[in-house]
Amino acid sequence: MTTAYDTLKAREQAAICQSYGRYPLAVARARGSRLYDPDGREYVDLLAGIAVTSLGHSNPELLAVITEEAGRLIHVSNLFTQEPQIRLAEALLATFGPGRAFFCNSGAEANEAAFKLARKAQRSVFGREAYTILTLEGSFHGRTLATVAATGQHKFKEGFEPMPAGFASVPAGDVKALERAMDQSTAAVMVEIVQGEGGVKPLPGEYLSAVEKLCRENGVLFMVDEVQTGLCRTGRFWAHQRYGLSPDVMTTAKALANGLPMGAMLAKENVAAAFTPGTHASTFGGGGLVSAVAAKVVEIMRRDRLDERAERLGQWAKGLFRDIGARLPGSIEEVRGFGLMLGIVLTNPGKEVWQALFDRGFICNLTQDRVLRLLPALTIDEADLSAFAAALEDILRRKAKG
Repeated sequence: MTTAYDTLKAREQAAICQSYGRYPLAVARARGSRLYDPDGREYVDLLAGIAVTSLGHSNPELLAVITEEAGRLIHVSNLFTQEPQIRLAEALLATFGPGRAFFCNSGAEANEAAFKLARKAQRSVFGREAYTILTLEGSFHGRTLATVAATGQHKFKEGFEPMPAGFASVPAGDVKALERAMDQSTAAVMVEIVQGEGGVKPLPGEYLSAVEKLCRENGVLFMVDEVQTGLCRTGRFWAHQRYGLSPDVMTTAKALANGLPMGAMLAKENVAAAFTPGTHASTFGGGGLVSAVAAKVVEIMRRDRLDERAERLGQWAKGLFRDIGARLPGSIEEVRGFGLMLGIVLTNPGKEVWQALFDRGFICNLTQDRVLRLLPALTIDEADLSAFAAALEDILRRKAKG
């Protein structure tokens, strides 16, 4: 019997580039931390659009803003001043520190803006002919050619060579390796506080502090990619705040407008001064509607102290998962991450476990072959995490029995 999913899949394969490894699910609607397929089956969403819908699907406060703004102003381009954009910039800078914001449509675009700003600032502000961007092995910074070149994982580069020049990656956690890689051509170093696509790997605070210090000593810009970690995800409003870091440039996107395409680059005043009229632009970036929604997102996150909730709930959830590993030796190698950005590192390849969880109605992500990555809405109920933990333990127990 042909199902609604089968029909949609056939149409998709005929009309859309096959560049995604789709999950075997068509989503018809979503609310809170629930997804529903065309037949009405319910799934617990522990992925939130890959750390995007942090306030849950169909959030009523955001729906009200969308409705109101759609009737007022959707797009006029960045040739015009728009109050919602200014309001959003002010709200973000209040969490980051003095500086300026640039708005775009995605994390990759935010990182592209950061790379361009680093090169431009080194030449026009600091008087250095520096252009190389250093990143870390295991990192992920986007899918454009420049951000793929910056990404420290070879698999994302395969088939797209030659890569744009001016990017290099060094081993994460090795300060000496970074010091050896720095020379007069080095414009900036970009790091993630937690490498998400790299397997939910937090970088040590002492290492990150040493990276910042090394940048300061060499006139190199210290940049932090908070595309996935930002906006309360890791138990702080920005992940770099956990270690008292002070980036010259920071990028963010995913959760910024809770599902509408929105990215931002924030830079300290002296660095941001390099972007003068005509040096960089985005047709759609920071339009009235998406800026108003994003400003509301920031307001809700601060009002409801969702960073504190993520920290508390994440610590509790890590305890649940570690207890499973203790009861089932040889099943879980490690549980890592901060806040509600968690990685359950399985001892063995995790495709069967992921599939069994999916079959039971739990949506999570499998990265690096054996890391179950959880990025749920920051508003998710504890009961949903408890139910997921119970299902995971039962699956692992059955798997151990063969």
